Amino acid sequence: MSEVAVFRHQLFKVSEPFITQQAEQLCRFKPLYLGRERFGEAPADSESLALTDIAEQRKFPRRLWQVVTRDPRPYVRLLGRRRPALIHAHFGVEGVYALPLARKLGLPLVTTFHGFDATLSIKALLTSRMPSWISYALRRRQLAQQGDLFLCVSEFICQRVIELGFPEERTFVHYIGIDTQAISPRDPSAERPTVLHVARLVEKKGTAYLIRAFAMIAHVFPEVDLVIIGDGPLRESLVTLARAIGLKSRILFTGVRSHEEVMAAMNKAAMLVLPSVTAGSGDAEGLGMVLLEAAALGVPLIGTWHGGIPEAVDDEQTGFLVPERDVVMLAGRMQELLANHALRKSMGRQARVLCESRFDIQKQTQRLEAFYDKVLA
Repeated sequence: MSEVAVFRHQLFKVSEPFITQQAEQLCRFKPLYLGRERFGEAPADSESLALTDIAEQRKFPRRLWQVVTRDPRPYVRLLGRRRPALIHAHFGVEGVYALPLARKLGLPLVTTFHGFDATLSIKALLTSRMPSWISYALRRRQLAQQGDLFLCVSEFICQRVIELGFPEERTFVHYIGIDTQAISPRDPSAERPTVLHVARLVEKKGTAYLIRAFAMIAHVFPEVDLVIIGDGPLRESLVTLARAIGLKSRILFTGVRSHEEVMAAMNKAAMLVLPSVTAGSGDAEGLGMVLLEAAALGVPLIGTWHGGIPEAVDDEQTGFLVPERDVVMLAGRMQELLANHALRKSMGRQARVLCESRFDIQKQTQRLEAFYDKVLA
């Protein structure tokens, strides 16, 4: 069975289960995870190689040298005699760094774009103080010219990538998908009076608008709490906001939780709300995988007319969509769902059907392997 080098600088991040979920579904290819360092647990029985595995013998660590230079030699050393059939980089930043390695080994390079890598402005990338992002901004055109195939997690991201100068004939939409066989629809009796928000606490996720919307309806539903799972640079200001509006005891900030804990919280939620907005940097939502996970459980959804979210939420069928930053309409839609158990159940059921028809990971991974075949032909 041929190996695919699944390339991500920060391997196995808790916030990125979709990378391993996709790779572990491969049937005709075997994943070999390749990156700078591990940030979490690898899937059972999987193999991974990281630059931190190389014993350092000099003052300037090889992984930092690689950040600055994109030198492929440390990865060549890690691979030894192993030669994957191709490299699949996740995020455009990784595509830029995997390109020298792919050229060195004579391998095809597939790059998946997820969100910020297609939407952040050049100014935001160059002023990020992150060497990898700066390198990406400076060398993105080279990736567009020399990369073999570019996959995008939504129609929205695909259009943005093409607008950045990537060739239409090598750029395609490919939904990663959800394992609808592993995730069963929940028992409706499991529902509890909670509004759930799962997100990194950054501007793009619109968490402050959700808190303000919840404040508008909290008195109508005194038994309902808002649960916010995730962490990020805005956490302190968001906690301050919850305290200022007098709802600190009803807005629970849990911090980062494992994927299993997130799924357990979704299983009990009355709804999942992701009111994403376009950040000042241009950063926008690629699709919102958390929406698909909730939908697979049969949880109704509320999102915004933003980024790829309308591809994951059918307005007034599987949930509701509201304009970005429209707190009044967001509060109204939350109130409408909280007041109507039958509507929540109906929308949750239709959300599950949408997942099965559009986002089934087995079907999507078959398409991915067909893409692999294409670049290997």
